[in-house]
Amino acid sequence: MKLKGDRMPQLSLYIDEKTLRDLEIAAAIERLSISKFVVKKIKESIHRKWPDNYEELFGSIDDKLFVAESKNTFNNDSPREKL
Repeated sequence: MKLKGDRMPQLSLYIDEKTLRDLEIAAAIERLSISKFVVKKIKESIHRKWPDNYEELFGSIDDKLFVAESKNTFNNDSPREKL
């Protein structure tokens, strides 16, 4: 949609008071206006992607305590009641 000049479309939302307070706090934490904060969150929601350099994290933890769990064989499960 092409608009004259640099105008952007506006959107009205109806939200409850608690959500508005939470929104104001969240926007303030990120030092953004409510409008910019909401636009940012909408774009993140629509254009979901992995964080930058996410694929580089694989194998990056060098900690002996960080190991994959062994697969559970369920050998110690209680017997099931036959129906």
